[in-house]
Amino acid sequence: MTIEQLLAFSLFAFVSSITPGPNNLMLLTSGVNYGVKRTIPHALGIGSGFFVLLFCTGLGLIKLFDLYPVSYTVLKVLCVIYMFWLAWKILQSGRPQTGDEAAKPITFMEAALFQWVNPKAWAMAITAFSVYAPSLDFWIVILVSVVFVIVNVPSVGTWVILGVNFRRFLSTDQRLKIFNIIMALLLIASLWPILA
Repeated sequence: MTIEQLLAFSLFAFVSSITPGPNNLMLLTSGVNYGVKRTIPHALGIGSGFFVLLFCTGLGLIKLFDLYPVSYTVLKVLCVIYMFWLAWKILQSGRPQTGDEAAKPITFMEAALFQWVNPKAWAMAITAFSVYAPSLDFWIVILVSVVFVIVNVPSVGTWVILGVNFRRFLSTDQRLKIFNIIMALLLIASLWPILA
């Protein structure tokens, strides 16, 4: 991979990571509802899960979809079901409580596994290798995966900070509820490319 290709790919990684999508909307919501410290596992889970998805995609998962097209359809159905469940979870979230009934943010493992049913993550992974990788050599797959995650983690982290800054505005339960409804609806709206 030449320096020019690497720079172009890095720009793609930044733009696709920083723009709104399911991960960023959920991190924004988590930042509002739980703060930075409790959202860190969620953000790190995204980076780790996305790295594994990228690596597996580069090593030939796309060929599996070509050989067995029904597997891609099954993946899309799982994506839609899981996204509706996450939207429901956002709708149910509120100001964190204390004690046994404390609200729980998405965990590291839930965030990592979510990448496998996240339509935007799949689109980013497929584009990374089909457009920017000069070959699917093992070391190119590693390079693309590492560079993408190095760019991705700080980019998605900005959404957590944005959410924390929204907390002041969302200081009333009514505003927080409206915000959570809007975020749940936007998450469902992000499914449009799959449903269309």
